[in-house]
Amino acid sequence: MEKQQIHAIVENQKAYFDSGATKCVDVRIGYLKKIKEYIIKNESTIAAALKADLGKSAYESYLCEIAVVLAEVNYMLKNIRRLTKNKTVPTPFGQQLSHSYVRPTPYGTVLVMSPWNYPFMLTIPPVIDAVAAGNTCIVKTSAYSPNTSKLVKDMLESIFPQEYVSVITGGREENTYLLDEKFDYIFFTGSKNVGKLILRKAAENLTPVTLELGGKSPTIVDETASLRIAARRLVFGKGFNVGQTCVAPDYVYVHRSIKDKFLTLVKEEITRQFGDCLNNEYYGCIINDKHFERVCSLIDHSKVIHGGKSDPATRKIQMTVMDNVTWDDAVMKEEIFGPIIPVLTYDRLDDVIAEIKKRDKPLALYIFSSSKANIEKVHSSCSFGGGCINETDIHVITTAMGFGGVGESGMGQYHGKDGFDTFTHYTSIVDKKTWIDLGQRYQPYNKMNLWFSRNLNFGSTIHKTLKMDCNTLPNSFNELLGFYFRKK
Repeated sequence: MEKQQIHAIVENQKAYFDSGATKCVDVRIGYLKKIKEYIIKNESTIAAALKADLGKSAYESYLCEIAVVLAEVNYMLKNIRRLTKNKTVPTPFGQQLSHSYVRPTPYGTVLVMSPWNYPFMLTIPPVIDAVAAGNTCIVKTSAYSPNTSKLVKDMLESIFPQEYVSVITGGREENTYLLDEKFDYIFFTGSKNVGKLILRKAAENLTPVTLELGGKSPTIVDETASLRIAARRLVFGKGFNVGQTCVAPDYVYVHRSIKDKFLTLVKEEITRQFGDCLNNEYYGCIINDKHFERVCSLIDHSKVIHGGKSDPATRKIQMTVMDNVTWDDAVMKEEIFGPIIPVLTYDRLDDVIAEIKKRDKPLALYIFSSSKANIEKVHSSCSFGGGCINETDIHVITTAMGFGGVGESGMGQYHGKDGFDTFTHYTSIVDKKTWIDLGQRYQPYNKMNLWFSRNLNFGSTIHKTLKMDCNTLPNSFNELLGFYFRKK
């Protein structure tokens, strides 16, 4: 798409937002219902697009993409009237005879840039949140998932007029054109390097951003863990979308005393869950040849204890376990984004914590343990976006709490109310009455002003005690009245 075309779309959306058409809550609800109806009606079509791009089975497509999107739109339909209401807040003592409230207001025209690894689930929910909050929205989908990108474009353009929600496909050129425009908010999901570029471009216009990035998310398995459960859930978390998940367990720290038993169980679970990975029709593929070759290059076959094989024709890589891994190995130098489980061994939990803290803050952290003390030590010592105890991945699929990174793994959160908040500016307003005008703030100042400033906290909403400074009391009752009811 040409630069001028993109500029025209942005300008048309700004004009549409300024018309006030998106601010009616009933209008927002109507469009959210259309999104839900489309998904339910076209579930098989969505699954087919995901199968074509990522080799996902219909069940996995529903479980990790379609169901998550339906949960988000259902949350908004259920809660939007509550979320869009003004909220009355206490008024400070010195500003009484006023009504203070917070008004949810949409930012305006927002840009949502989505990735290829979950091209439906990581595209539609932020659009739902942006529309629920009253914004217009331009969506830039990934060129790496062309089938799902086309489906998203067809879906949203069949529901919304272009001046309300537009979808732009293409690659780096279109990304560059979009980032040259001035948006009111940018929501990006993708790699850390591109996230830095987004932030630099947004800074030129002081545009607020949400960055959903990634990183090397650790999993700790201590000596008190339920090993069979840990192995089963680790393999599930890593095998989902064949590791192409931003919160996938990237590497595993296992206590030396239970490592051999645990790895035996991990290998059993891989076989039980996936069988012959390369010939399993329900086992997905790497998104393209470039990423396939990159992931294969991270496998050190001298350290492989399970798997390690791949098929370039189908872009499938066996679920692979590597033992005796160190931080000097290639697999530990970058986020894997593939079905490789590097295993590191530890003796002291403090050493693991120190190693995690030395590196970029991860998007997720998982610990398998029966020790509350160990769990608390890890959680109180390490900074990470979110995570699970005795589980992996599932913290991202709820509308009850926000999802997002911290530090190098991102900024901002979404899902449920946090998603509405992300695309909403909360305007603070004080509605002051005019039939009385308290005079303590006006010049010329006198002893009465001083007395009130010493004895009353005008920024506080609650006054439990009043300590009098007798040396500054007003000289007369008339002076007190004059202070309160100074004529305009």
